[in-house]
Amino acid sequence: MQLVSNYENLYKALGGKVRMVAVSKTKPVEMIRELYDAGQRDFGENRVQELTAKSAVLPADITWHFIGHLQTNKVRFIVPFVGYIHSVDSLKLLSEINREAAKINRVINCLLQFHIATEETKFGLSFEEAAALLNNPDTARMQNVRICGIMGMATFTDNKQLIRNEFRQLKSHFDKLKTSYFNDDPAFREISMGMSNDYEIAIEEGSTMVRIGSLIFGER
Repeated sequence: MQLVSNYENLYKALGGKVRMVAVSKTKPVEMIRELYDAGQRDFGENRVQELTAKSAVLPADITWHFIGHLQTNKVRFIVPFVGYIHSVDSLKLLSEINREAAKINRVINCLLQFHIATEETKFGLSFEEAAALLNNPDTARMQNVRICGIMGMATFTDNKQLIRNEFRQLKSHFDKLKTSYFNDDPAFREISMGMSNDYEIAIEEGSTMVRIGSLIFGER
């Protein structure tokens, strides 16, 4: 019951302002099912093997969000059912998603991941790299991916101003891409930023999608 209570309290606090992805990585299917029965439909996983195993035994109307670093040789395992891939950080990866999706006549929602944190260990594109990807003629020919927004992870720190500045930078990237590449594309609308420790700042800075784990499931 505590799980559902955590979820319902957070859902009320968000007030429908953003889409909430419940980050269920490492959590058993029983807990996911409990949240599903409470009304949650968006779940996030960061490991391909865990995601495929869970999707096979949970309801088909769950929207699965892959939020971890994705290797090209693992793409084919999740393309048949994944709803969103948040972590596209190269033309090579985008091309592979498109290739595998074409085989089964699906169009996959993709977010371009930007590196906005101070930690070098985090993945993501610079703005210049994202522009090069979008300017590449190969990207325009891809019919089985839909670039619908961007994603970024702020520095893990207690410095709220630093976090705010990083989210503000990500929103600026979104605005520039929207103007330059997606001005007539209503599908390009998502800014996936904000987790359990910084989602309130993210929403203030323009997030449309937050990825919440420990506030719902408890500390891992």
